[in-house]
Parts: sequence; structure tokens; C-alpha cells
Amino acid sequence: MQNPSHQTLSPETIVAFIGDIFERRGGEEYLGEPVTMAEHMMQGAHLAEQHGEEEVIIVATLLHDIGHFTSEFGTFSMDDTHDKRHEEAGAQVLEHFFPSLVVDCVRHHVAAKRYICATDPNYFAQLSAASIHSLKLQGGPMDTAEIARFERNPNIKEIVRVRHLDDAGKIAGMITPGFAHYAPMLQRVVNAHCGVAGR
Repeated sequence: MQNPSHQTLSPETIVAFIGDIFERRGGEEYLGEPVTMAEHMMQGAHLAEQHGEEEVIIVATLLHDIGHFTSEFGTFSMDDTHDKRHEEAGAQVLEHFFPSLVVDCVRHHVAAKRYICATDPNYFAQLSAASIHSLKLQGGPMDTAEIARFERNPNIKEIVRVRHLDDAGKIAGMITPGFAHYAPMLQRVVNAHCGVAGR
């Protein structure tokens, strides 16, 4: 279900649409890591939940890589020679239904990696080989001007927090709840943003 028409989705159907993506494509390889795409995203959400994060951060972490599924350019591989901008593809689907904080965390989680690499000398050493490869395609660590622009984002702290949860969600064999556990949480966040009465 690539490139969905935003007119065919609604606050009442978006969570089911996302659930369908997880069901159909969640088993795909995640960027050369020892987890699948769904495992990666649910691990991040599970860790966020364990850390006592608010629902909007848990949801943002769960959805941060959804653009790998919705981008017309397909998923990343270690053979890629250019960036496929999955973060923008995901944000474009979510921005109609989710609050700006969630959308910002999705849209800027790649930029956050570039930002942290430029501002934390210990961070690069923690990246996996796949993440280092994608970093090169994404422009490498930010320069001074990019850092200044990024730091003007009012949601920078949350974006960086989601990025660290993203990095942590790559553990082979980790047991987490499935998508159904998070679906009511997603719906609450959508309903609050769209002004839909809870069911």
C-alpha cells in the first residue's frame, strides 16, 4: 500500500492503516541489523515505555521509521549509494493525523543522528556499521550552520530522545509487545490531535 492517498485516510482509519503496514512488511530486514523492521520500531517503543516516557514519545518512537514502508523509493540497503529520505516520506503520511511533536521526531530523526555526531564525541563510536553507512549517505555530521538551525527546533530535546531510543532498538531476540499493544495509544494521540471523541 505505497503512497496512500491522504484523502482515503481519516483519524478513524489511520491506525488500522499503520497496523496493516506492520503486519505486511514488518518482517523485512532492518538495514543490515539483527532485527526486523517491526522488531526495531517496537523495541524502541518498548524501551520508551519502560523508561516512563509520555505516550507521545512512545508513539513517535514506534513510528519513526514508518517511511521505510511508505516511501516510493523502497527501503534502505547496504548497497545504496544515495539517501532515500524515508524520514520525509513517513512525516508526510503522519502529519495529517499526529501532533507536530510526533511528526518532528519522525521528520528529524535522521538529522538528529547527524546533530548528535557533531555535538557528542562519544556518539559515533556507538553506531552500528549500517548506521554509519547511512550517515555517510545522509551528509555526515552537521556543520556549524546546520547545528544552529537544528537547535532552533522547539522539539529538539524530544527529537534527540527519540533518536537515542531508535539507536537502542537493535537487540536480537528481545521480546516486546506487538503492535496491538500500541494501537490504542496511537488512537488516543490521533484523537487528541484531531479533536475526535475517544471510543
